[in-house]
Amino acid sequence: MRIGVVSDTHLPRFGRALPRALVEALTTPLVDGILHLGDFTGPEVPAMFEALAPFDAVAGNNDGPQLAQRFGRRKVVEVSDGPGGRGRRVRLGLVHGDLGPGRTTPERAARAFAADEVDAVLFGHSHIPLVGRLDDGRWLVNPGSPTDKRRQPRYSWALLEITDGDLRPELRFFDDRRT
Repeated sequence: MRIGVVSDTHLPRFGRALPRALVEALTTPLVDGILHLGDFTGPEVPAMFEALAPFDAVAGNNDGPQLAQRFGRRKVVEVSDGPGGRGRRVRLGLVHGDLGPGRTTPERAARAFAADEVDAVLFGHSHIPLVGRLDDGRWLVNPGSPTDKRRQPRYSWALLEITDGDLRPELRFFDDRRT
C-alpha cells in the first residue's frame, strides 16, 4: 500500500491548482490514498486531492470552520495493506501540530498522541520536512509543503509504504511548483 502525505498547501495564496510535480508523483504510480495534515486554506482544495485518490485529512490553524467541521483537528486512521482491507493494520495519528503543550511543533504533535497506540504521528504546520523515530519507536513524519517551502531548499511531500504491516516513510522533493 502506498499513501501520499501532504500538508500546508495554502491555496489559493500559492496557486489555483496543485503543482504538476506533486500530481504526477501521486498518480504515476497511483497512490492508494492521500492524507492531508491541514492548512488547505481554501475550501476547494480537498476536491483537488479527492480527484486523485481516496482522501482523508485534518484541518489546520489557517483553515476555516467549514474545513475544521468536516475533517476535525485530530484523528487516528487505520489502514490495511491486504486485499479488501484484510491485511495487517497500521494506525496513523493525524494532527496539524499547532495545538497543545510543547515548545516545538514535533513535540506538540507527538504529545497529541501520547495516550494512543499509533504506529506513526503525521503532522504539518512548520513546513519543515521530517522523518524520524520517537523514543518509543513510533514514526514522526512531517511532509513539509508542496507549495510554500519557506526557508527549505525544495518543495516536499511524504510517501508511506506499508507492506505486511511494516511502515516505511520517505520524504519526496521537487523544485518546481508550477501547475
